[in-house]
Amino acid sequence: MKKIYKIILVVGLIFSASACNDEFLERFPETEIGTENFFNTEEDLKIYLYNLYNFAGIGSYGRDAATDNQATTGNTELKTIMVSNASAATITSGWDWGDLRAINIFLANSSKAQISEELLNHYVGVGRFFRAKFYINKVKRFSDVPWYEEPIETGDEEALYKERDSREFVVGKIMEDLEFAAEYVQDGQATDEVDVWVVKSFLARFALYEGTYRKYHSELGLESTATEFLNTAATTAQDIMNNSDFSIYNTGNPATDYAELFVSTSLEDNPEVILGTYYESDVLNSGWGQWYFGNYESSPSKDLMQSYLMADGSYYANQDGYETKQFVEEFESRDARLSQTYAFPGWELINTGTYAQGGGVYIQQLQKNFSGYHMIKGYVNNTDQQVINSVDFPVIRYAEILLIYAESKAELGELSQADLDVSINQLRARAGMPDLMLNPEVDPVQQARYPSISNATLLEIRRERRIELALEGYRYDDIMRWGAGDNLEVEPEGLYFPGLGKYDLTGDGIEDIILIANSESIPSGEDREVNELGETLTYYRVGSQGDDASVYLENGESGTVQTVADRGEFVAPKYYYRPVPQTQVTLNPNLSQIFGW
Repeated sequence: MKKIYKIILVVGLIFSASACNDEFLERFPETEIGTENFFNTEEDLKIYLYNLYNFAGIGSYGRDAATDNQATTGNTELKTIMVSNASAATITSGWDWGDLRAINIFLANSSKAQISEELLNHYVGVGRFFRAKFYINKVKRFSDVPWYEEPIETGDEEALYKERDSREFVVGKIMEDLEFAAEYVQDGQATDEVDVWVVKSFLARFALYEGTYRKYHSELGLESTATEFLNTAATTAQDIMNNSDFSIYNTGNPATDYAELFVSTSLEDNPEVILGTYYESDVLNSGWGQWYFGNYESSPSKDLMQSYLMADGSYYANQDGYETKQFVEEFESRDARLSQTYAFPGWELINTGTYAQGGGVYIQQLQKNFSGYHMIKGYVNNTDQQVINSVDFPVIRYAEILLIYAESKAELGELSQADLDVSINQLRARAGMPDLMLNPEVDPVQQARYPSISNATLLEIRRERRIELALEGYRYDDIMRWGAGDNLEVEPEGLYFPGLGKYDLTGDGIEDIILIANSESIPSGEDREVNELGETLTYYRVGSQGDDASVYLENGESGTVQTVADRGEFVAPKYYYRPVPQTQVTLNPNLSQIFGW
C-alpha cells in the first residue's frame, strides 16, 4: 500500500474528518487534541503536516478550460468575468484563511517537540513551505493581501481589520519562507513527502512566475525587480539539474514514452517525477473519469493543435493551406506528442463509457459547442477498474524544471546553445524531434500570440512549454504572467470541413460521417447510407450558431467547428486580478479594491 493513504487514514482518525473545514480550524486547538498535549514528538509534527498536503490530482486535466488550449461549455470564473458585468458582489471566492491558520498553529507550536535542532528546522521548513504555497495562490489571485505569520485569535482587532499588504512585501515573505525551506528541508524523504527537491521546484516555479509577471505587468511598477526573480529561477533550476537524480523519462520509444507519464499506476520510481499524487484502488481512488475526454464540458482546441511542430521541426503554419487542413491531414508528420495528447485518426478506444461511446477504432464524435477534438492525455484506455482507480498524477515533473531553466535564461538574455541542449532539447529528444537551435526563423503565427516578443528563441521556448505541459493546468497561469490576456478573447475552434458531404475521420480512406444541411432531416436507420465496409455513416445536421443544428460551422455549411458564440472582452489590467469579495469589504472597511475592481 502506498504510504500517502496510510497517512490520510491516520490523520482522518485523529482529526475526526473535520480538519479540512474552516470552522474546525477556527476552533482548533481549544478543542480536540489541543496544543498543550500535542506537538511534543516528531510523530506529532509528521501527523500534523500530513494534514496540510493538498497537491494537484487528476482534476488538473480540466484546468486549461476557458483558455486557448481547451474550450468548455461549463461555467468558469474566467468566462463569467469576460461575458458579464462582473463585480465584487458576484466574484466571491478565494478569500479564505482557514488553511493559513492551521499552518501558523503548526509554526507557533513546533518548537515544543523534543527533537534535534536539525530535525526541527526540517519540519519548520516544511511548514514554511506550505505557508509559501498558500500565499502564492493568494498573490496570483489578489496581488496585495494581508500577511499573517501568527494564528489570529478571537478579539485581535488589529489583525482582523488589517489592510492589504503590498505584493512586494508579501512576495518578499514568500521568498523568505521558500529559501528557509530550501536550506533546511532534507532530502531522502518518502516518495510522497515534501523534500528539498519539491521545495526547490516550487521556488524555481514561483520565481519564474513572479519575475515574468513583474516584467510584463507595468501596472505594478515593479519591472526593475524582475531580474532578481529570474536569476533565482535560473539558478534554482540549475541546482536541481546538476545536483539531483531526476531525469527525463525516455526509453527510446517516442511514440509512447510521453503518454506513459499520465496513465501510470506506479509513478513512484519514475525518474522524471519530483512529486506525484499517488492513488491506490480500494484505499483512495484517483477519481478518474471520462469527463475531460471531449464530449462532456471540455474539449481541446484547434489553436493548441496547430501549435505542435511538424516532425522535421518546421512550423505547422508553414504548410500550404494549414488553416483548412482536414482532420486526418492535421496529424500527418507531426511532433509525436500531438498523437499522445489528442485522439488521432485510427486511435482505438477500449474504455467506453458515458462520454466515450463505442469501442474499436474511434470516429470523432461531433456535437454543438464542442471542438470535435478529443483528449487522450491522461485517458485510461483500460477496462480494469482497479487500474483506473489507481492511476497516479505527476504534480511536478523534471520536464518543468528544464522549461523553467530555459525560459528564465532567455528572459535574462543569457541563453546559450548549451543551455538549450540540456533543457529544451532533452524534451524534444524524447519525442524524436530535431533540436531547437538559437535564433530560429520567427513563426509569424506564434509571434501573433505574443506581439510584444521579438526574440524568436523565446517564442519557441514558450511554444515548447505549451506543448510539453498541454492540458495539465499550466496555461492560465502562463497567459496571466506573460500579460497575454488577449489570447483568451479568441474563440476556440474545432475540426475544419470544406462543405457538406462525406468525410473520413479514421485515416483509412473510407468515409465515416456525413454532413447534411440544417434544413434536411436525418434519415431513419434503414435509409441511412453505409460505407464500403458496410458500416452505417453517422449523420450530422450543420448550421450557424443559434440554429437547431447538430454541429455549428463557421460559415453555416463550411468552416471550422464553433464552440462558443462570444468569449467576451479581456479588460487589462483589471482581469489579471480578482476582487476582494464585497462581503469581506463590508466586514473590514480597511480592505480596498485595486485595478478597477
